[in-house]
Amino acid sequence: MSFGILAGGGLVWRDGADAVDLTGLGDVFAQPSLNALMAEGPSAWSEAIATARRHDGPRTPIGKTQLQLPFEVADYVDFYSSREHVENMRRMFRPGADPLPASWLWLPIGYHGRAGTVVVSGTDVQRPNGILGPGEFGPSRRLDIELELGFVVGVPSAEPVPTSAFADHVFGVVLVNDWSARDIQVFEYVPLGPFLGKSFLTSISAWVTPLSLLEERRVEAPPQEPAPLPHLAGGRDWALDLDLEIELNGETISRGNSRGVYWTMPQQLAHATSNGATVRTGDLMATGTISGSAPGSEGSLIELTGNERFLADGDEVVLRARGGDVELGEVRGRVVG
Repeated sequence: MSFGILAGGGLVWRDGADAVDLTGLGDVFAQPSLNALMAEGPSAWSEAIATARRHDGPRTPIGKTQLQLPFEVADYVDFYSSREHVENMRRMFRPGADPLPASWLWLPIGYHGRAGTVVVSGTDVQRPNGILGPGEFGPSRRLDIELELGFVVGVPSAEPVPTSAFADHVFGVVLVNDWSARDIQVFEYVPLGPFLGKSFLTSISAWVTPLSLLEERRVEAPPQEPAPLPHLAGGRDWALDLDLEIELNGETISRGNSRGVYWTMPQQLAHATSNGATVRTGDLMATGTISGSAPGSEGSLIELTGNERFLADGDEVVLRARGGDVELGEVRGRVVG
């Protein structure tokens, strides 16, 4: 139950194990991306879903369907929304310091990534070069993954978007792997945060799951203390109960769930626009790494292995997310050196 874009253009609908070709319906269904449909708003989205479900177009098994990046990415923002991930990383990199940055309980911390290096699932991962330390430039030796959810804006706004208007602007959800070069990241990130350690590649699922189809997976997020400021106080009923999984070279190495994310997606969008920043059709915003408190539920290798194991050339990573009958598209990538 999701939309994708066929290689060469045209919308396709995921129906169980099949992809249903919608291009024969014309108009927005024959476009080279989802952007035209996404810009039309919730009533058009509902109509498109109903039309896709009724349409008896050509069917192809999912595994044999060639797909491309599902939407044109206008901007990309990555947040830092999982408390467990933040505390794990701070304990590794800043031992003895407070496990939470001073501002973290007051706002969804984030950074702007590069829209131009967002790629579709299945794209190979080229090991990035960067400055690894004083006087040392070369390929990253600590290439890592980050399991995240992302949401894509459909209806633009030139005004702040309150948490209550989240579903009026957001078309759907994707699975995200924010590939990370930890050695480049650690050397560069103080004082302005991630830059080249993150900007080289971000992979998303080829399928976008409409927000309306995730209604049954909505749950209340954990309580926040201190209470958020008024413009961030809503949206707590938008945690998503989705089981998450990381597979490395055919072996499942992590199982978690996204329901425990501290800052929800409506709060992320409200914060991103609270200063008057605009949002456009195709803006992608991601949660940041989602980690749980139980061992084996962490969303990155650095956490799973205690800073001991990173990606080797030839390694293949697959991220998955599922809740009941809803399965988000996987995110797959192989390191090619």
